[in-house]
Amino acid sequence: MGLLGLLLGISAVLVVSSRYPTWAAGAADKARHQEPLFLSPGTPLDASPFGSLWPLPQSLRISPERFRLAPYQFQIVHGPGSSAGPDCLLLQDAFRRYYEYMFGYSKWQNRDEKTLLCETELSSLQVIITSEDSECDKFPSITSDEAYQLQVSKPTAVVKAGKVWGALRGLETFSQLLHEDDCGSYFVNESDITDFPRFAYRGILLDTSRHFLPLKAILTNLDAMAFNKFNVLHWHIIDDPSFPYQSTAFPELSAQGAYSPNHVYTPIDVRNVIEYARLRGIRVIPEFDSPGHTQSWRKDILVPCYSGKHPSSSYGPVNPILNTTYNFMMKLFEEVGTVFPDDYIHLGGDEVDFSCWNSNPDVTEFMRKKGFGFWYSKLESYYVEKILDIVTSLNKKSIVWQEVFDHGAKLQPDTIVEVWKSFLYYSELARVTKQGHQAILAAPWYLDLIRYGEDWKNYYSVEPLNFIGSKSQKELVLGGEACLWGEYVDATNLTPRLWPRASAVGERLWSSKNVTDVSDAYKRLTQHRCRMLRRGIAAQPLSVGYCGHAFI
Repeated sequence: MGLLGLLLGISAVLVVSSRYPTWAAGAADKARHQEPLFLSPGTPLDASPFGSLWPLPQSLRISPERFRLAPYQFQIVHGPGSSAGPDCLLLQDAFRRYYEYMFGYSKWQNRDEKTLLCETELSSLQVIITSEDSECDKFPSITSDEAYQLQVSKPTAVVKAGKVWGALRGLETFSQLLHEDDCGSYFVNESDITDFPRFAYRGILLDTSRHFLPLKAILTNLDAMAFNKFNVLHWHIIDDPSFPYQSTAFPELSAQGAYSPNHVYTPIDVRNVIEYARLRGIRVIPEFDSPGHTQSWRKDILVPCYSGKHPSSSYGPVNPILNTTYNFMMKLFEEVGTVFPDDYIHLGGDEVDFSCWNSNPDVTEFMRKKGFGFWYSKLESYYVEKILDIVTSLNKKSIVWQEVFDHGAKLQPDTIVEVWKSFLYYSELARVTKQGHQAILAAPWYLDLIRYGEDWKNYYSVEPLNFIGSKSQKELVLGGEACLWGEYVDATNLTPRLWPRASAVGERLWSSKNVTDVSDAYKRLTQHRCRMLRRGIAAQPLSVGYCGHAFI
């Protein structure tokens, strides 16, 4: 598809959208009739006409006219009529961060300030929140409005958004438009951008059980997520190897289950992660996986395995036949629901090994009385349904891995099913959505499965809605997430293994369905990777080449 066709295709998405405010629809109609963008003067001939924008906005026009900025005169400020003012600490923090992102890595930090004072054509970026409730003091949610409009013209650029979440995305886009020449001068092209995410759920899964990830590593990758417009941290906080979550209700869980007293996330650590994420428009969804993947938990809630007629020294999944199990889970999830403000808790439910249940005579007798026969998947469903009821009673909603759905558990209407098995995942999406359940796609985006070469292209080529189903079914696909499981990942290689490979998933989940040009994506992603390096993200190279700044 040619450039004009691509732009018109992108713009058309805006026209049919009804999720966003009327100003967004009006801007979409305007953008649809504008001429395509042009290469900026001095741009390398092999560069993308979209510059280094990542992910690509839904509708954009960039003209050849460019304006000079002087860092010492440029300001990011609240615009007139904005419902969020100087008391909005979320935006104040974002203004500070983005000023540093744009000007903190200059090639000419010591350049004569008097010269810079005489060279400005663009004096400020104004941020205007149009809705009466800016949501400045709230947490992002699955329904958060991330739409924004960005207009760059002399003497002021303007980001207009209904909520603060859209303003954050607009600030990121503006920062990507800014470029510095070889002489240390800053420029931004006249631009008109209207943008919003294609999918509401755009997640990154981090596994902190198999290898403990220091707090700094998590926060660094929250920054990288914001640079790529991800909005969910799926925190797979515990698993078989270790239990690093420090519970106030059950402190023995981490005392006995963590690798050491130093490998825990204290309540203060967890609050810091949640607030750091909130300031970047990112939700934090914890996963407390059960009944399997629980070897690091207290042994009294696990099933003793038998060898013949006698107990062995090993334990299996959570014991589903004891009332004390559910009393424990109620108290634990009461705490989790209080600590984590998001509406959703991920309950896991994957890869349950039935052999220990099968060996235990008390469990098999329970199965007989319940009429489950030899179908241990029914016992699993019995357990999961009780946990779902517990979570619902706490006014929380649940996410589960696909086995819970596959094994026939009766799910709550608002339970989200995460599709992770790589085999026939399109068929799974069709089955899940046909039953009326919302879905998240993870199967094609397991970033722990590495291979030689440019594997990001495989992630980029996935179309999440390429399954047989009705329009209403496809509307139930909330989005997807890139998963980085921790068997071979710790703080030493977490960031380079994740980025920029996860960036490919980010554009697939944010940008229009029509944005599929891998050649253009490579040009933009190469520059975006260099930008992440300048911002302190140790993103690995895509291929042979270099970054044109002094930090590499």
